[in-house]
Amino acid sequence: MLHRLAADVISSAAFAAIDASSPQRARAHLDKALTFAGLSRDSETMYHVWNHLTLTSSQRENHAEAVAGAEVMKRSSIARRDPLHASLGHIRNANGLVRIRHRTEALRALADAERAYARCADEQRPDWIKFFDASEMDALSSFIWSAMGDHRRAEYCLHRTLAAIPKGMARNRALYTAHLALAQARQGDLELACATGRQAHALLPPSSGSRRTAHTLAATRKAIVASGSKSPEVAEWIEESGQWI
Repeated sequence: MLHRLAADVISSAAFAAIDASSPQRARAHLDKALTFAGLSRDSETMYHVWNHLTLTSSQRENHAEAVAGAEVMKRSSIARRDPLHASLGHIRNANGLVRIRHRTEALRALADAERAYARCADEQRPDWIKFFDASEMDALSSFIWSAMGDHRRAEYCLHRTLAAIPKGMARNRALYTAHLALAQARQGDLELACATGRQAHALLPPSSGSRRTAHTLAATRKAIVASGSKSPEVAEWIEESGQWI
């Protein structure tokens, strides 16, 4: 019990580092958490740590390592017992595969994630995995479509996410609104992307400590600047956003 508790507490600290875009600090936490998870001999605890390890690898852009971590997740005993855990493992796998240009395998993994999610039943699960609901499934799917260059489909997924996301999840709403702005910018809908980006910035709680939203807005700004648009609305947003990105 103590080993499991220690692993969970350290994993929470690791996620705070991930949210602050500090993957090296997250990895240092997770190396310790993995030791405690191993001592706990609890599949759920091990899965929790490997989920964060996979995120950390993705943030470091070591996508081959992220794929390996996702393989551990989806082959764990908890994933074999529970379709929700299986679905999350498959979609993490898809996200890594698409970024190492294994498109066919990524689409297969995404389909596996969708099928597993469709089998999920409403049952008691640990608090940490409750984030993975239908809105999160759509959000993670959008990342895969975006990596494939299908920004219109990514935008569709993000609209579904924002329509379904629970009201209390302000940080996630800001993050996925920023990703929506990026998808719009990559389609050339620049004025719309500016308006959406402004909304994302307004949604982000000042004390959240999240750098992921800021980094996504910076990518949006970069795409808009690269367009060379002379639109007054675009020029105004570029100047405005430079003050908070």
